[in-house]
Amino acid sequence: MNHALLLRTDGSFELLDWPKEGQLNALYRAVSCQNIDAVDLSDRLTMWLDDEGLINGSPVNRAATLLYAAHRPPHQHYHGHAVITGGTDRHGNTLGLTQDEIAEIVELHLSHTAVVIPAQRTN
Repeated sequence: MNHALLLRTDGSFELLDWPKEGQLNALYRAVSCQNIDAVDLSDRLTMWLDDEGLINGSPVNRAATLLYAAHRPPHQHYHGHAVITGGTDRHGNTLGLTQDEIAEIVELHLSHTAVVIPAQRTN
């Protein structure tokens, strides 16, 4: 099963099943918007956002902005919920994230929040 990662404006995140078909509809539902925009973070990561998030008053998505800044020089804040997917295949189809990519993004996300990750119990 392929996955995508939803980064909400309140700092929470959710692992989404990434469909083989109907990807655009899945993005519209997850981001809760009518116009979506793709921002390439790298060859292997794409961030999908509300194209009108800034003008419709959506809150700043700190996690999305920090994720962008981890890959490219920042030039703006991103607004509204964001979905992170893989890059594209040779046919231009959007790919899901690997487990390693998900773990790396979640670790980066949690390292910039006040969330305490519990350590393994030793007793």
